[in-house]
Amino acid sequence: MAFAGFDAERVARFGERDVQRLLADPAIVRHRGKIEATIANARATLAVQEARGSLASLLWSYEVRRRAAPREIADIASSSRESIALSKELKSYGFRFVGPTTAYAAMQAMGVVNDHVVGCVARGPCSRARKELVIP
Repeated sequence: MAFAGFDAERVARFGERDVQRLLADPAIVRHRGKIEATIANARATLAVQEARGSLASLLWSYEVRRRAAPREIADIASSSRESIALSKELKSYGFRFVGPTTAYAAMQAMGVVNDHVVGCVARGPCSRARKELVIP
């Protein structure tokens, strides 16, 4: 596997030889900046774990708990006050490629914010799953 199974401790130890190997790997996007960002993000993940206990703990600290459900797709924002703050904090740890829109998309994917529109069959199950989740 190109990135050692995304094991942060292993990827954080990658050096220039690994970057060169990855740049030659046709199975991945061979963009030096993204490869170097992945390595930097692994190192930043370890820094967050040291400071906060886990990356999940940091991400969930930006949970959007009370907000009106979007009525239609056009009501769904591409970023929020929380994703702007999360992006800044992630960057302070050394993360790269984590602007407010990327942070918001991650928040949506994780359930930190439930942006399923009113009437969407997934909105209720997501809300129920969140109630059962124990935040790290």
